[in-house]
Amino acid sequence: MSTPIELDAVDRRILRALQADGRATYDQLAATVQLSASATLRRVKRLEEAGVISGYVAVVPPERVGFGLTAYLNVRLEKHTESHKRNPMDLFRAAVQTWPEVVECVALTGEMDYLLRVVVEDMGHYSRFVMDTLLKHPSVEDCKTSFVLDRVKATTVVPV
Repeated sequence: MSTPIELDAVDRRILRALQADGRATYDQLAATVQLSASATLRRVKRLEEAGVISGYVAVVPPERVGFGLTAYLNVRLEKHTESHKRNPMDLFRAAVQTWPEVVECVALTGEMDYLLRVVVEDMGHYSRFVMDTLLKHPSVEDCKTSFVLDRVKATTVVPV
């Protein structure tokens, strides 16, 4: 984990404005945060270089592009490993990077090791992913699935 940088009120206004509209021009952003365009540009560049702003993306609702089913999978990995084999967690982490259905993977404390957020077209796609990919991975011992019925809140905004 990296150390957070010190943010002043203007930095926070810039971050809030960019989270609301990442396509705003520097002139628009400057007007919003009450700073000159050149000063705003310098601050944004500093925030980018410090890793506070790590990128800009288009937010695509999965259901609008044919991925109508979202599932959360709790995954437990095998615990024992032989000295000549790679660590099961390393193998799993590498494999997850290649699975396009997995849009988020986090390591957890507790009974399960990882939580995956998976987007798929339908139940058939989900079944193929679990049976042919996830459960066939040598590090995976067990998984439990919960399906999303309704998105009550979904945001990428960090409360700065």
